[in-house]
Amino acid sequence: QVQLVESGGGLVQTGASLRLNCAASGRNLTLYAVGWFRQAPGKEREFVAAITPSGNNVNYEDFVKGRFIISRDNAKSTVYLQMNSLETEDTAVYYCAARAGLRSTTPSLYEYWGQGTQVTVSS
Repeated sequence: QVQLVESGGGLVQTGASLRLNCAASGRNLTLYAVGWFRQAPGKEREFVAAITPSGNNVNYEDFVKGRFIISRDNAKSTVYLQMNSLETEDTAVYYCAARAGLRSTTPSLYEYWGQGTQVTVSS
């Protein structure tokens, strides 16, 4: 089992930065790819970014446009999402998720999920 806890969300203004944290416990996080997803009210959950178990490869959804960086520190069992130049459209609950093996952009392929952290961006 893997337990995931997100933190770092908050209420910020357009253009601000936030760093989201995904702290893992349980099984060795180095076995798992980790993805970030988000869900805004009335919308489907969507892919944001993902990182391989070793951290040597990442991918992002197009709306990131170079603004976000996903990284991981396996020694700390933590995955990060650095978000810069935040826009109102980024407002959502952000979730981290883990799965054994390869990265995926598909939420249903992830086995473990955190409870989410709210990010609200106001103008």
